[in-house]
Amino acid sequence: MADNNALLLLGWLGELVLASWILSEGAEHLSERWGGRFVGRSLLSIATTLPEIGIVVAAAKDGAYGTAIGSALGSNLFMMTLGLSIMLIIATTKLSKAPQKFIDVREFKLDKILLVVTAIAGAIMFVDGYDVVDGIIFTGLFGAYLYLAFREMKGEKSLKPLEAELHNDHLNKKSKKHFARSMILFVAGTIGIFVGAEPFVHSLGGVSSDMGISVVVLAVIISPLAGEMPEKISMILLARKGREGVSIAVANVLGSKILNNTLLLSVAIFAAMSYKGFTAKIPNTSLLEDQMILVTVITIIALVPMFRNKLDIKSGILLLVLYAIGIGFQFILPSF
Repeated sequence: MADNNALLLLGWLGELVLASWILSEGAEHLSERWGGRFVGRSLLSIATTLPEIGIVVAAAKDGAYGTAIGSALGSNLFMMTLGLSIMLIIATTKLSKAPQKFIDVREFKLDKILLVVTAIAGAIMFVDGYDVVDGIIFTGLFGAYLYLAFREMKGEKSLKPLEAELHNDHLNKKSKKHFARSMILFVAGTIGIFVGAEPFVHSLGGVSSDMGISVVVLAVIISPLAGEMPEKISMILLARKGREGVSIAVANVLGSKILNNTLLLSVAIFAAMSYKGFTAKIPNTSLLEDQMILVTVITIIALVPMFRNKLDIKSGILLLVLYAIGIGFQFILPSF
């Protein structure tokens, strides 16, 4: 039985990775119509968050709130440390087609501030658990982020009329067939994610029971592999393209992590309400609280180099160490 659960987990994990990759392929091609940084923050971020949304909805349906919150936390831990680390190491070494000494992240001031704010707000609101009021607040924070990102994009376009005109000329050359193919990939990936999410959550619970390991810990470690692996592969490919590719990759990571701290948590709350009633509440537990504190602290530490506006290979090594520390704590926290 234990072997069956493990095989099922691996099978559905593979299905989710494949569906996520198809989704990200479609989203990346669609992004050519709306430009890099805003799309990295919005369309690509929402697309790459869909696997986590699928997992969270499936978990909330069964009342597996530890899995739901653990998946969101694991995603942030995974991409803010290991994901960014690999991207930096590639972008600043000969692994890139156009290596850079460092990556200038001054243009991401909005994202850096909002990521800190939403991470701390999420941790504080979790003290007494999450309810409908928290869901509304998270939704409002998500809406504010999209509004500010859109306003910033409009300001940039007004400063770069020639660049916008050239971009529009480029879009006019794109065939309708190419756009249709991108939409088909996007829709197919989305369907695949929501088909695989529920059986993945069930198999995760089965493996947790077989191994005697908390499902929260497994969700933190394993769930990001389903939702974030395609995004990480996309980041690697973008990092190899040079400065513009790196800019889109950074926007995607920061944007998707802000979405995890806002949209994803609100989805968890409203999904719980839709299945359990309006008064449903995601309760706080000691293990989830420890995980929330751990991931919040690591997120803030990971952002320190960004507030210096320069990311280099030393920053990449620091992030790699932070990921190792975060995973190490997964085997310590349950014993407290």
